[in-house]
Amino acid sequence: MADTKEVTTPIKEVDRVTIRFAGDSGDGIQLSGSQFTLATARLGNDLSTLPDFPAEIRAPAGTLPGVSSFQISFSENPIFTPGDQPDVLVVMNPAALKVNLKDLTDGGIIVANANTFVPANFKKAGYDSNPLEDGSLKAYRVIPLPITELNARALADAPLTKKEIDRSKNFFALGVVYWLFDRPVESTVEWVQDKFKRRPEIAKANVTSLKTGYNYALTTEVFTSHYRVRKADMEPGEYRNITGTEATALGLVAAARLADKPLFYGSYPITPASDILHELAKFKQFDVRTFQAEDEIAAVCATIGASYAGAVAITGTSGPGLALKAEAIGLAVMTELPIVIINVQRAGPSTGMPTKTEQGDLAMAFNGRHGESPVAILAASSPSDCFTMAMEAVRIAVQHMTPLILLTDGYLVNGAEPWRLPDVEELSRIRITQDADPETFQPYGRDPETLARPWVTPGHPGLEHRIGGLEKAEGSGVVSHDPLNHERMVGLRAEKIARIAHDIPELEVEGERSGDILVLGWGSTYGAIISACRQMRTEGVRVSNAQLRYLNPFPRNLGNILSRFKLVLVPELNLGQLRDILAARYPGNRYMGLNKVQGQPFKIGEIRAKLEEILETGVMV
Repeated sequence: MADTKEVTTPIKEVDRVTIRFAGDSGDGIQLSGSQFTLATARLGNDLSTLPDFPAEIRAPAGTLPGVSSFQISFSENPIFTPGDQPDVLVVMNPAALKVNLKDLTDGGIIVANANTFVPANFKKAGYDSNPLEDGSLKAYRVIPLPITELNARALADAPLTKKEIDRSKNFFALGVVYWLFDRPVESTVEWVQDKFKRRPEIAKANVTSLKTGYNYALTTEVFTSHYRVRKADMEPGEYRNITGTEATALGLVAAARLADKPLFYGSYPITPASDILHELAKFKQFDVRTFQAEDEIAAVCATIGASYAGAVAITGTSGPGLALKAEAIGLAVMTELPIVIINVQRAGPSTGMPTKTEQGDLAMAFNGRHGESPVAILAASSPSDCFTMAMEAVRIAVQHMTPLILLTDGYLVNGAEPWRLPDVEELSRIRITQDADPETFQPYGRDPETLARPWVTPGHPGLEHRIGGLEKAEGSGVVSHDPLNHERMVGLRAEKIARIAHDIPELEVEGERSGDILVLGWGSTYGAIISACRQMRTEGVRVSNAQLRYLNPFPRNLGNILSRFKLVLVPELNLGQLRDILAARYPGNRYMGLNKVQGQPFKIGEIRAKLEEILETGVMV
């Protein structure tokens, strides 16, 4: 804990708190949020985060498009979302207040950097007067603090420029919030000292700002109380805080080790998938090779080449990058080489809103290639689940010799939560079988159960074979233009994907196995859906929920489950892509969409509101 006097302010016990930090991108908002998250994780709370970045690159300082935010919700009970509404809003300028005030809960706390509430910034944010003084915030508890000024005083003797001193003000604000919610400062002090070890004067200044903010909140009594959230009762084990990006990278590395293969990752930088490339570059000691290509086409083609050479081959992209990879994915379908394409979905179309989340690429994952080009499709449901589904993606791709698309999104890869480290001894090895007998080898011979062709790398005498985009003769793989052979091969490639259903778990339903309403989600809708349905079940409402992580093929029991409910509600961050696919595949059921395309994840309240509307209007009758 920081060096302080004895605390006399009353401590209130609460079971959950949601905080949002907001300001310009240059205010260190993401850093403040991530450090608060680290301190919270060390205390053993369950947590969920939502970083939110400006969609406009280098928006003018102090303007509404330039606002960056970071929300964290933490609790002594299991939680699955970063919270619907913040209880506390920490704003570094008027624009941050203007953008985020609508989300603050009634009676919530506003901690504002009063030094930035000046006429020039009011104009940029669209205020006619000072909202801290004009009574417009009377529904909230407003704590205006001269953060810039107080931080400058604390660092008056530091050998830094005025600009460098001003950059430390986020640590002052962070110290205030640490005291308010009884967080330890030690983890942040350690991080600062390591981060700025080559600039000890910067490290010292940031630590000073952090502790000064903490002590200011303690000694000035600007808060009538501060709050404590007890440690969560979680399953025993060793935990770490993990983002979806980190989990994806670790899952890929683990899968390659379990397959006893080198890992190749070819990618072209694109928001928000770029961080996977950065993260994997840290694992060279585990036979990981990262390749930053000159464009998306080069990235996926290099990945196909790496697969042909025998590596666990991965490529990653976001948004329009998947479109650019489409032709080469078709080549991987034809050659039946295992590659994993990670698509971190973002708001579209075209460049769209590159920092905002969406689930708009499901239809493209199913059908976004010319010809009959089926691929397997998986979707992660939480930041930590990215580890599991990345491993599963590699397993299915190499054991079934197919391209596979793993769908995540901006919310998942940027968000964070506690992750229980798996027991390495309990992770199943990824078995790869291949026909290596030159006497019987056929490059397009097939496993009788999976229909996978053998994965044979170049350089083995007697196992030479031709490969390419032209249609293959069944078995031998030589170029064939025979119409009947083409029809057989198209059918075999489709059937190979369909048979994956026998190698994945059946869909599980939470709640009653049949009834009035099933809420069926996929991907990052998981947290809001499970939270809303559990809340409503505790209130006596009969509602069930399930989450699809395997999308092509679907779990083999999906049709049976859908038929047991009068109505299937499908929440999606798109205009209804999964709903339309289900209606086509399982037409005897009644479906209703709940669709949101605002660049933001679902709130628990939005799911609840739709369910309550359905119950009140009696649309199931």
